Amino acid sequence: MILVAGATGKLGRLITQQLIQRGEPVRVLVRQDPGDELGHLVEVAYGDLKDPDSLQMACEGVDTVITTANSTARGGTDTIDSVDLAGNRNLIDAAAAAHVRRFLFISSLGADPDSPMPLLRAKGLTERHLAGTDMAWTSLQPNVYMDLLLMAVVGGPALQGAPVTLVGEGRRRHSFITMSDVATYTVAALHSRAAENQTLRLGGPEPLSWRDAVAAFERHLGRPIDVVTVPVGEPVPAMPDFIVQLLTALEMYDSPLDMSELAETYGVRGTSLAEFLSGAVPVSPVV
Repeated sequence: MILVAGATGKLGRLITQQLIQRGEPVRVLVRQDPGDELGHLVEVAYGDLKDPDSLQMACEGVDTVITTANSTARGGTDTIDSVDLAGNRNLIDAAAAAHVRRFLFISSLGADPDSPMPLLRAKGLTERHLAGTDMAWTSLQPNVYMDLLLMAVVGGPALQGAPVTLVGEGRRRHSFITMSDVATYTVAALHSRAAENQTLRLGGPEPLSWRDAVAAFERHLGRPIDVVTVPVGEPVPAMPDFIVQLLTALEMYDSPLDMSELAETYGVRGTSLAEFLSGAVPVSPVV
C-alpha cells in the first residue's frame, strides 16, 4: 500500500493518477472528503500533518509514503513551521513507527538546513530528519515549476495583456520543469533501488532565463510582451511577498541542470517550455 500525502494538490494528484494507472494500491491522506473521482479509485485516510495521532492510523499497513504536502497554497494555521517543518516531521516519525519501508519526499532545489529562506530551510531540515531514519528514502528536488512560478510571473500578465514584472534583469538561467515530469520521476523512482537513499535534483531539458521565458510566450501568443524590471531589494507593487522573495533569490544564481543521465535512468523525456505552453496556454485575444 502506498500512502500519498498532499494528493488533493496539483502535484500530488498527478502522482496519484500515475500510480492508479500503474495498478498500484493507493491510500490518500486528506483532511476532508475528496468529493470527486479520486475518492472512488483509492483508499481514503482522514488526517492532518499537524495531528500526529491521525498519521499513525494513516500509516498502518503502508509500505511506502510519498509526500508533496506543503503550506504554500494554504493559510491560517497552515504555515511553513506547522506544515513544512513540524508536519512533515510528524509524518516521517509516524511512518518510521509503522515500519514503513520506503519514503519519498518532494523537496525543492536549494533545500538546506542553513538556508536563509524559511521554506528551503524547512525542506532541508526535513531531508536531514528523514535521512536519520531506518527507512529507504528518496528526496526529489525539483527546480522552478513551469506550472506555478513561471505561469504566475510571466503567464498571468501575458495572457491579460499586462507587462511582465521581473526582479533584476531576469537573465539568470534555470532548468524550469513541469509538475507532470516531477510526477513521472517520482513514480519511476518508487521501485528503483538506484533511487534509495538518494537526492534527485530535477529540472527540464533546457536551462532558460526569465527573458527566454518571455520570448517563448511571445512566440506562442504571437504578440510582443512588455517587460518591466525592478531593482533587487526594491518593493514590487501588487506582487505577493513570497514571489518577490523567490524572484530575488533566483536572481542571485544560475541553476542549469544536465538531466541526460537521470532522464535515461528513469525513462523520462523532459517537457520543453514550448511543449508545455502548447498544452497549457490557450492562444486567444487579449482580455
